[in-house]
Amino acid sequence: MTALLVHSPLLLAVAFVAGALNAVAVAMLPGYASSTFAFRKDLRLPSGLSRASLVAVSLLGGALGAVLLVVTPNHAFDVLIPWLLLVATVAFAFGPSLMTAGGRGHAAGPTVSILSVLAVTIYGGYFNGGVGIILLAVFNLLGLQDLNAANGLKNLVSLLLTAIAVAVYAWGGAVAWPEALLMMVAATAGGYVGARAIRRVKADYVRYGIIAIGVIMTVLFFVY
Repeated sequence: MTALLVHSPLLLAVAFVAGALNAVAVAMLPGYASSTFAFRKDLRLPSGLSRASLVAVSLLGGALGAVLLVVTPNHAFDVLIPWLLLVATVAFAFGPSLMTAGGRGHAAGPTVSILSVLAVTIYGGYFNGGVGIILLAVFNLLGLQDLNAANGLKNLVSLLLTAIAVAVYAWGGAVAWPEALLMMVAATAGGYVGARAIRRVKADYVRYGIIAIGVIMTVLFFVY
């Protein structure tokens, strides 16, 4: 308890910033909830996904990824994380323009959409680091070009996959509840503030910011 009191200001500050960034590209459950609420008027689905299929796939992927984390070692998978972030950042930065230049701007079908979201949500349930950038890249490639819509949908999917993953983590005894509950308060505020601010920023600037975050996270994961 003494250690928690000593580190409380740092935990609160980190959680608030993470919650705010979460409105753009970073993952924390309460931040996802509050930023999803802030983006509620912008939510739209890419072609090939219904609301029911999106919810089902997000919950299934989050649960599968969380179970993998609880029951398996993660050393081998850790090697893939920076490469996944690199691919996602490049896809987000250049994918839509390449698709348009190549004449392949048509919407993806249900199978491609469902499998793409399932793969990302499994990763999100397992690790979650950078999952926001990966989801934004996937939604862009699936034809959802409006950044506010993509951000809102990203937050909704992340909320669903993270909620079920947290339940699995709790069942597996992997949650430090005193610290987690403290950070939830700040992350919720940060998520809402970040989302409201992002909706007022020009889309090109938001895109550049997301790419910058992706590059920084990729470099950090390669280094550490």
